[in-house]
Amino acid sequence: MNTNKQQSAKAAVALAPVEQDPRWARVRARDRSADGQFWYSVATTGVYCRPSCASRPANPRNVRLHDSTAEARAAGFRPCKRCKPDGPSAEAGNAALVARACRLIEAREELPSLAELAAAVKLSPGYFHRMFKAATGLTPRDYAAAHRAARVRQELNKEQTVTDAIYGAGFNSNGRFYEQSGQLLGMTPTQYRAGGANEEIRFALGRCSLGEILVASSAKGVAAILLGDDAEALLRDLQDRFPTARLIGGDRDYEKLVARVVGLVEQPGVGLDLPLDVRGTAFQQRVWQALREIPAGTTATYTEIARRIGEPKAVRAVAGACAANNLAIAIPCHRVVRNDGAPSGYRWGVERKRSLLEREAAAA
Repeated sequence: MNTNKQQSAKAAVALAPVEQDPRWARVRARDRSADGQFWYSVATTGVYCRPSCASRPANPRNVRLHDSTAEARAAGFRPCKRCKPDGPSAEAGNAALVARACRLIEAREELPSLAELAAAVKLSPGYFHRMFKAATGLTPRDYAAAHRAARVRQELNKEQTVTDAIYGAGFNSNGRFYEQSGQLLGMTPTQYRAGGANEEIRFALGRCSLGEILVASSAKGVAAILLGDDAEALLRDLQDRFPTARLIGGDRDYEKLVARVVGLVEQPGVGLDLPLDVRGTAFQQRVWQALREIPAGTTATYTEIARRIGEPKAVRAVAGACAANNLAIAIPCHRVVRNDGAPSGYRWGVERKRSLLEREAAAA
């Protein structure tokens, strides 16, 4: 009996290096976001793979984890022919193609056809459309609309007439613009120039384990989730964000929505199944979509996010987009860390960020 217990204990110790390593869960999940961060080798096949490899799951007793391909080769393993771990990942290659398509969209006054965009990156229209949406969270048409909206906002902020702003943003007629103005701006251009005059924003304050919380919604969806220590400071922050909007205190029904958001704070891995009013530039929306694709219980660096959206040199811009996020938890910028794994900055406080990451890691 004692011998069996000793053997079980030895087996547990033998498994500990891999099965108790959080990276092993990412291998089991074939997590594409882990590609390039580490590699794993399998003693029975003699090969090493990227975490997302589609090969048959390996027995953890035969697996070793490596920080680099050089380390795996030095240990006597050869690259897998299926996932080709020495080359760029499929995700990185797709991101580069999507970035090229985005540049083409941004350079044109009229949206190129799906067939034209697909031909520019040498893919079939159907595959390109799926890949583009997977990488950006938007269809090519939606991305073009977001970029056009950003141009409209930029032009409206200049000292010129609304008509000049419309033509400056690339529209060929007032009529075409006004057909889309509600979708592009969420209001008329005159209201936008006036700072969102007469827009109604409902809000309510509450408490959660991280302190005070303020939730605000427009007609489109949840527009802000703010965290802090002082309820009055959160309310002033909301007023600064919507300086000329009509702020309306929430009723009991709205407080139920706040309770759902508080539930997300307490269990951030659950996700928030509510419509969001995400306001930002096309670049910011690409970053925020990438953040929403980071699995709960895992993290990514600013450098990795920049690479995933096809902008490897835009690390500072990615950090700026994270800082501009108005939807705490719902858009999980808390899952982005420095290259050394440290939590780094968080607009709602590093301690809150650390607490959220610990909760997600414990639940994973």
